[in-house]
Amino acid sequence: MVKNKFIADYQINASKKIVFQYLSTASGLEEWFADNVRINEDKNYIFNFDNEDHYARLASLRSNAHVKFDFFDPENPEERDHSYIEFKLEENELTQSLFLKVIDYSNEYEEDELEAIWEGLIYKLKEIIGG
Repeated sequence: MVKNKFIADYQINASKKIVFQYLSTASGLEEWFADNVRINEDKNYIFNFDNEDHYARLASLRSNAHVKFDFFDPENPEERDHSYIEFKLEENELTQSLFLKVIDYSNEYEEDELEAIWEGLIYKLKEIIGG
């Protein structure tokens, strides 16, 4: 199945530290991104969307800057071409504006569907953090 790589930048009016908590912790992600997020004994994240579990490994993390989740099939953990979601916080030096870059590499949706989904998710995030 062909995967799509969706990339978008969203301006957020909040500090990196506040925003990063919502991108990197199970409790933060559960508030805006998924219906439920838990971490199992193997340190894998389990994201629940519409009563369906999706397993992910924390692939990389740089405090207050970057987090990446690699999704995998627990029945086939050695599969190569994983879907992933990456969040990067980038600050514009001139304007001191904070931007959240979302990179969503998946085969679930078309580009326009992903754009609408992420617009809704980011709107929810901004409502929570007041940004």
